Amino acid sequence: MKERGLGDLELSTGSRECAQLFHKGGARLILCGTSWDKLESLHDSLTSDADPRVTFAPKLVIVDFSDMPSMEDVVAEVVDCYGCVDVLICNSSMKLKAPVQSVSLEVDRNIMDINYFGPSTLAKGVLPSMISRRSGQIVLVNSIQGRLAIPFRSSYAASKHAAQAFFDCLRAEVEEYGIVVSTISHTFIDASEPPPGKEPAPKQSALSAFIARQMTHGVRPSVLANEIMETVNRKRKEVVMAHPIPRVALYLRTLLPSFLFAVLAAGVKDSVLAEQMQ
Repeated sequence: MKERGLGDLELSTGSRECAQLFHKGGARLILCGTSWDKLESLHDSLTSDADPRVTFAPKLVIVDFSDMPSMEDVVAEVVDCYGCVDVLICNSSMKLKAPVQSVSLEVDRNIMDINYFGPSTLAKGVLPSMISRRSGQIVLVNSIQGRLAIPFRSSYAASKHAAQAFFDCLRAEVEEYGIVVSTISHTFIDASEPPPGKEPAPKQSALSAFIARQMTHGVRPSVLANEIMETVNRKRKEVVMAHPIPRVALYLRTLLPSFLFAVLAAGVKDSVLAEQMQ
């Protein structure tokens, strides 16, 4: 693998594991993030034990989606690293759990900048070179909440829905140029050790308790990293990484929306859904 890949990373555990996989595979990485110290730390961890005959030292670029006026210069810096980008992986995310009425417009805009305007601006920035070469791949690592809205996640879900819609539109528009657009929708990332089993609270409904048990199983960072690699290698257009309950909820949203709305409303009362699905 010799792709020139841009990783738009928040340097979480999943992002680090993804960077490690691509680096070991021989990709020419451009690692992006808001903290230079964290980028340097990741750079050092990747190169310390690497074989320089088969790997390439990553390049580092500071990207701050909360500063949208800087994005034009950022895109130029990224493209100048290798002349073009073969694979763009957008993996930025800002989460918020709060009732709708308590979220300010400023916070709404900040979340939209990081979760929607940032990735879409980067995609627009690398498109001209991809179109001229008639090749390339753009990967959006999104959330299941780009398809299914959960109470107390209004701003987050709205931004993820916007990103999903943008990249779905982009996929159709650039297919004629040989450009692949992939979306990966996952449930929450579980980087911790599995917690011990807990008995449902006495006041929980049986349905809410069952959903809570199902949704304590998140996606492990290593599993997500491997899925991103497979998505790039196999040029998959859409991937959903979710356990049965979220998948069923997606179908209910289309086939039996009233039933799903009732379940979500019941979940608000005992906070099970709000606490377990992120």
